[in-house]
Amino acid sequence: MSHIAYVNGRYVPLRKAQVHVEDRGFQFADGVYEVFPVYAGRIVNQDWHMQRLAQSLQGLRMGWPLAPGVLNMILPEMLRRNGVTNGGMIYLQITRGVSPRNHAFPGGKVKPTLVIMARAVNMAARHAQAETGVRVITVPENRWPRRDIKSVSLLPNMLAKQQAAEQGASEALYVNDRGIVTEGASSTFWIVRPDGVLMTHPLGHDILPGVTRRVVLEIAREKGLKVEEREFTLAEAVKAREAFLTSATNFVMPVTQIDGQILGNGAPGDLSLSLRRAYIERIE
Repeated sequence: MSHIAYVNGRYVPLRKAQVHVEDRGFQFADGVYEVFPVYAGRIVNQDWHMQRLAQSLQGLRMGWPLAPGVLNMILPEMLRRNGVTNGGMIYLQITRGVSPRNHAFPGGKVKPTLVIMARAVNMAARHAQAETGVRVITVPENRWPRRDIKSVSLLPNMLAKQQAAEQGASEALYVNDRGIVTEGASSTFWIVRPDGVLMTHPLGHDILPGVTRRVVLEIAREKGLKVEEREFTLAEAVKAREAFLTSATNFVMPVTQIDGQILGNGAPGDLSLSLRRAYIERIE
C-alpha cells in the first residue's frame, strides 16, 4: 500500500492527500494517467511510458505540470519513500486543474493537477497465476472512439472488469459490432493462430498503445516469430492455439478460456510462457 503521495509539489501522507472539489479531473474526468511498472526495484520501460504520457496529454490538449525531466526524478523518489524495493507500480495522474465548473476549457492560466502514488505488487502471486492461466469473458465495445488516449474516464472499463469478476474471470475483452476483438479492459490481447502466427490488434484510435505490447513485439521479432498486427474476430480467437494478455503489471499472462470455451488443451501455451520468460529476462 502507498503511504506517501505526491500532490502538486508536496510529499504528503496518503491519508492527508487532497485535491480541490473543483478539480476538472473530479468533475469531468478531464485528465490522463500512466502506470509505471516496477520490477527488481527499478522502473521498467520508463522512457516509453513517459512517451505515452506525452501523447495522452497532447491528445487532450493539456500541458505538463512539471518538466518531464523533473518528473523522471520524482518517480524513483516515490519508490524510496514508499519502500517499494521489489515488484510494484507507480500511478501518475494529471488533470487540467482547478477551475469553476464549465464544460469548455478554463480561460486564463490554470495549472494542471499532479498526483503520484507508489505501491508494492505481489509478483509471486502473478507468477503463480501465469502457471495456470486466466479466464476471460467478452463484452460489447462501448467506449469512446479515442482509446489510444490513456484517459482517467474509465467507467466502461470498470463495469467490464466488475462483470468479469462476477463471472470468476480475470479480464473482459471488448468485441465491437463487427465481431472484432479490440483489447481487454486493462490489457492488450494476443492470439496464436493454429499455424503458429502471433496476432494482435493494430495500433490506432481503437486501442491503447501498450508499452508491454511494444516490448513483446520486439522480443517476438527477435525470436524470428511471424507476427501480424491486424484485426481478428472473436470466432478466430476461440479457435486459437494459444492466447495471452499483456499489461504493465501482469507482463505476459496466458489465457486458457474465453467465455467458458477452453483454448488449446486448457493449459498455458508454450509460446505464451516462453514470451513471458523472455520479457522478464529483458526487464531484469
